[in-house]
Amino acid sequence: MALIDVYNVKGEKILERDIRDEIFNVSIREDIVHQVAKGQLASSRSGIASTKNRSKVKASGRKLWRQKGTGRARVGAASSPLRRGGGVAFGPIPRDYSFKTNKKARKAALRMALADKFKAGHLIVVDNFELEDIKTKKFFEILKNFDLDSVLIVTEKPDENLEKSCRNIRKVKLLRAEGLNVYDILTHEYLLFVEPALGIVEEALAK
Repeated sequence: MALIDVYNVKGEKILERDIRDEIFNVSIREDIVHQVAKGQLASSRSGIASTKNRSKVKASGRKLWRQKGTGRARVGAASSPLRRGGGVAFGPIPRDYSFKTNKKARKAALRMALADKFKAGHLIVVDNFELEDIKTKKFFEILKNFDLDSVLIVTEKPDENLEKSCRNIRKVKLLRAEGLNVYDILTHEYLLFVEPALGIVEEALAK
């Protein structure tokens, strides 16, 4: 097993811990990581664009004027797409953009994303990250101790003080261990684990 340093919130190394090679020391396949990240983005698309076709427009079905003898063009119902207020021809309808990515591939991509951060030296583990009260200034001081700007923080339990202290900070995101995903790892430069959360992720990905 490989070793990783564990720090306190002051940025001081306090111990080392083992991390699993089958998670943090795997070979990286960009195609799998790309497929899973693309699937995650596709699933987040709302797909709610919608228009009414001629059958959904509220209008009389009566023929507007007789077919012949008026000198005007032939017309049918008022809901025709050719008329103002009529239905839209071939307009967008609500759709589901998501596509299925199998569980094995999702787990593999998550391992690869974690391995990439570890190999780049952008994986940080702290023993504890609890704040006594809601203070963005105090949170900034902790980030400064590690010289962090863009960071994804992974915790093992809900923490209102921590959540509210960092929620308005650009390029900082807080996640529970259960919600860790490939896209968020890729879009943040650093990954910071509270040590118990790292154990939860290791246990989930080792299965």
